[in-house]
Amino acid sequence: MSPKPMTRPGGRSARVQESVHAAVLELVGEHGREALTVPLVAARAGVTPSTIYRRWGDLQELLSDVAVERLRPETDPVDLGSLRADLDAWAEQFLDEMASPPGRAYIRDARLGDPDGTNAGQCSAYAAEQIDAVLDRATRRGEAVPDTERVIDRVVAPMMYGILFRPGRLDATYARELVTNALGRPWRRNHTGTTVRSRPGKRRDPERETRVSSTAA
Repeated sequence: MSPKPMTRPGGRSARVQESVHAAVLELVGEHGREALTVPLVAARAGVTPSTIYRRWGDLQELLSDVAVERLRPETDPVDLGSLRADLDAWAEQFLDEMASPPGRAYIRDARLGDPDGTNAGQCSAYAAEQIDAVLDRATRRGEAVPDTERVIDRVVAPMMYGILFRPGRLDATYARELVTNALGRPWRRNHTGTTVRSRPGKRRDPERETRVSSTAA
């Protein structure tokens, strides 16, 4: 099952979050990440340092929260008319954004300030929601589709491993190869409406059939 996305805060809490997040982004742009301090962020955001400590605990958890929000997709996946085209386009864009210097920095911050794994789960939920949208569209077109977890395991997971540990060949061709692997063998709908992988049938051997027929005669 895909992780359930967290809801955004509302009211004053939302305004505080927005002002503090904006302050972090402005200060990083002006002075660099290493120069940030909680008092500096608080002064720019117009709140007290204690407000930040009560809500985020420390600077690293604040940076993690900002990173998760920045990693939130801003638009729905593009609709190109087929499952393969849609998934290729989404995978290429996802890899391009995550493997970019800002993307890598946000991934690092999201992980470092995430002692209980909540932020990692939220980032996974973002990807799952986008994949769900692609698969739902394909289902409405009448296309057979894999489940979301298969796409996460075969597309998103290898990408993230490469970004974190083996930053070599992370390009559009690699993204499309992962999609090919995720789609794999053909999918068909069973009697319950669930999509399952088709089993390969036996290949006919006309020569063998002729021999068997002749022997029987």
